Amino acid sequence: MKTQADIAVVGLAVMGENLMLNMESKGFTVACFNRTVSKVDDFINGRGRGKNFIGCHSVEELAASLKRPRRIMLMVKAGKPVDEFIETLAPHLEEGDILIDGGNSHYPDTVRRTKSLAARGLLFIGTGVSGGEEGALKGPAIMPGGNPAAWPHVKPIFQAIAARAPDGTPCCEWMGPDGAGHFVKMVHNGIEYGDMQLICEAYHLMSQGFGMSAAEMHEVFARWNQGALDSYLIEITRDILAKTDPETGRPMVDVILDTAGQKGTGKWTSQAGLDLGVGIPQIAEAVFARCLSAIKEERVNAARKLKGPRKPFRGDREKAVAMLHDALYASKVCSYAQGFQLLRAASSEYHWKLNFGEIAMVWRAGCIIRAQFLGHIKEAFVNKPRLPNLLLDKYFKRVTWRAQRPWRKTIKTAIDLGIPVPAMSAALNYYDAYRCERLPANLLQAQRDYFGAHTYERVDKPRGQFFHTDWTGTGGKTAASTYVV
Repeated sequence: MKTQADIAVVGLAVMGENLMLNMESKGFTVACFNRTVSKVDDFINGRGRGKNFIGCHSVEELAASLKRPRRIMLMVKAGKPVDEFIETLAPHLEEGDILIDGGNSHYPDTVRRTKSLAARGLLFIGTGVSGGEEGALKGPAIMPGGNPAAWPHVKPIFQAIAARAPDGTPCCEWMGPDGAGHFVKMVHNGIEYGDMQLICEAYHLMSQGFGMSAAEMHEVFARWNQGALDSYLIEITRDILAKTDPETGRPMVDVILDTAGQKGTGKWTSQAGLDLGVGIPQIAEAVFARCLSAIKEERVNAARKLKGPRKPFRGDREKAVAMLHDALYASKVCSYAQGFQLLRAASSEYHWKLNFGEIAMVWRAGCIIRAQFLGHIKEAFVNKPRLPNLLLDKYFKRVTWRAQRPWRKTIKTAIDLGIPVPAMSAALNYYDAYRCERLPANLLQAQRDYFGAHTYERVDKPRGQFFHTDWTGTGGKTAASTYVV
């Protein structure tokens, strides 16, 4: 065993342990520390027995166990615990040492930490790690960003432990300075929210609308996973629908309460859309769907009092499922289009110079939203690095055009049956709004000018010139300042 470690991991929950085991399996010696030090001994004597790990019982011991520059990866809860550990570790570090936050931190915190630690001579990386506990152990998608000077020192480790795309490329690449890595991971999670909600809406329509059993839906998802919808989330949905509850003998999915949890990254993504002025309604609807699921008792009471359609589905079920497939795929395209629009806006606003093709490549394996069609996204941005929206790419234009009829008919069927499909509807609304040459915002601007003198632009004048109308004849000529939030 080596006398000094290549890297240290702080935080021995499932993700931290699995990342360490992954690192050790690739030939690295890993030091470990946990605030509850008994967990260090439990790991060293358990899953880490006989392997190249150095268990540390204090931060002083941790610092002494590492090669220079020291590389310490924090796998602790986002927020205050990260700052607390930074302050605990920093006095024991030297100029050029590297701290890595591998949790789901909010990107403004990463921006702040990168700047403050640079002032103290320390290098900071905020890295998104996606793939759950299995990914951490066998190969996650890794999205690092922060102080660029730190990247050469962690690149060999990160790319060694990362998942591999089908072409063998490691699913880990430098995203950009300060908060870029955590922003990309946040958007990944926002797309994940949208993807999961779309799949749940398809399940809801099949089960409650078409009257399909879990076994029948399992067969549908198994078939879908062999084609264009091939993805990790479709794959696990297939497996979930085949699982039986050992206590009742019922499908496992039927005994799980319909209230969904969330950790905040979907909300952060939606908020970032508002902050940057980017329309991502599908991702926001997925967050709101979870919020609505949480008020279970209220919904049960409302179900007794509020009436809706009662007629059963009487169409061709096989044909309806085929149309649902196309509607799901087209909606999925819109979800990714919105996510990449947000990435583009952030890259411009924060001067990150994000490489959208590389981001798609990083997401092709290891992460939760890994899917076959990410290869098409990578190709779209390789062909046109300045592509303003995925919907304008040749492949995705063709996909969404072919899906028009089944997409619209599926949503109409859901409406006729009284089954909510908020994400799927938001996807189609986004598509229709994006392709709409003239939206009704002209009336909205007239309203704003009428009640608040907020001014407007004219179709027959150059952009950037603003005008005000005295709508009532008593308002005068004074207008409010023109600004966009």
